Amino acid sequence: MQVAVLSEDTGVETRVAATPETVKKYKALGANVAVQSGAGTTAGIPDAEFEAAGATIAPNATEAARNADIVLKVRRPAAGELQDLKPGALVIAIMDPYGQTEALQALADAKVSAFSMELMPRITRAQVMDVLSSQANLAGYRAVIDGSTEYGRAMPMMMTAAGTVPAARVFVMGAGVAGLQAIATARRLGAVVTATDVRPAAKEQVESLGAKFIAVEDEEFKQAETAGGYAKEMSAEYRAKQAALVASHIAKQDIVITTALIPGRPAPKLVTRAMVESMKPGSVLVDLAVERGGNVELAEPGRVVDHNGVKIVGYLNVPGRLAATASSLYAKNLYAFVETLIDKDTKTIAVKWDDELVRATCLTRDGAIVHSAFQPAA
Repeated sequence: MQVAVLSEDTGVETRVAATPETVKKYKALGANVAVQSGAGTTAGIPDAEFEAAGATIAPNATEAARNADIVLKVRRPAAGELQDLKPGALVIAIMDPYGQTEALQALADAKVSAFSMELMPRITRAQVMDVLSSQANLAGYRAVIDGSTEYGRAMPMMMTAAGTVPAARVFVMGAGVAGLQAIATARRLGAVVTATDVRPAAKEQVESLGAKFIAVEDEEFKQAETAGGYAKEMSAEYRAKQAALVASHIAKQDIVITTALIPGRPAPKLVTRAMVESMKPGSVLVDLAVERGGNVELAEPGRVVDHNGVKIVGYLNVPGRLAATASSLYAKNLYAFVETLIDKDTKTIAVKWDDELVRATCLTRDGAIVHSAFQPAA
C-alpha cells in the first residue's frame, strides 16, 4: 500500500496534506509513504523531518505519485497532475467541486476515485474529519489578528496616567465556526463584541461568549437553518430589514469581520459601499468570504483596499496564513478519514462504498462522476 503526499502549486497555498506525526500513523497502518520534495517547506516542515518519520522523499510529483494507491493533497489536483496518477487511486483533498464540471470530468477521465473532504457529513463519527471546521476555526482567529494589525490602535480598554484608551468595537457577521472563534478571540483581546447571524441557534452561542446578538428576529429568522446546521439563503425582504438594522450598527464599529458563506453559492453581499463609507477613517473590514465573491462591496481578493481611510482586508487562503497549525489539523482530518478506508488486519485498502462517509464525499469512480449533486446535465 503506497501513500503519496504531493505539494501544492496554486501560488497561495502554504499548507501540506501530511505531517511527520501522520506519516508515522500511515506507516503503522502498513503504508509506504512518499512525500514530494519541498511539500512541507511553506508549512515549516523540511524534508528531513518527513524522512525521519519514515517517509521517502521523491524529487517531483511524478515520482511521488508513481504506483500510489492513495494520493493526499490540500487542493484538487490540477489537470497536469492527473497524468501522474494511476487508475483506481484514491485521491483525497479539498476538491472545491461546485461549478467545476470540467475539473470533475478530468478526474473521472483519469479513472481515479476522488474524495472531497469538505463534503464530509456533520455527524458525530465524522467530527474529527471535518476540514471545514478545523480550517474555519483558524480563519476566524486569524481574521481578528489581521484586523487588529490593520486597525493600528489598542484593542482593550486601558486606564493609564496619560488617559483612558477606549476598547475597540468589533462586529462579527456570521456566527458559524469562523465567526464564533473570531468572537472569542476579539473578546480575549479586550474588545467590545457584537455579532449577527441568520440562524436562531447562533444567538445563544454568541451570548455565551460574552457578545451581544444583533438581528431582526422575525418568523423567517426562526426557520433560517437547514437540517445540516447551515444557514439558509434568506428572502430579499428579510435581507432588506436586516441590512437596515446592520447599517446603523456598522457605522459605529471599529472592526467588522464577515464570514458568511453558503455551500455551492456565491457569498452573500452583506456590507454595501454606503456602509463602508459610513465608517470612520481608521476602521477595518475583514472579508473571509472574498474567495467566493466577498461579503463586502469594494473588497478585492488578495489585497488590502483603502477606501476613504477605511481598510478592507481581502486576504486569500486565510487558514494558510497559519500554515503550520492549519497543516497539522488538516493532516489529522485526512488521516482520520483514510483510516476508515483501510483494513487493519490485512493492511490493505478496503473501501466500504456504501458507507455514509464514502457516499457523501466520493465524487468520481471507475471513470464517471458518481456524486448525485454533481452529475452533468443530460
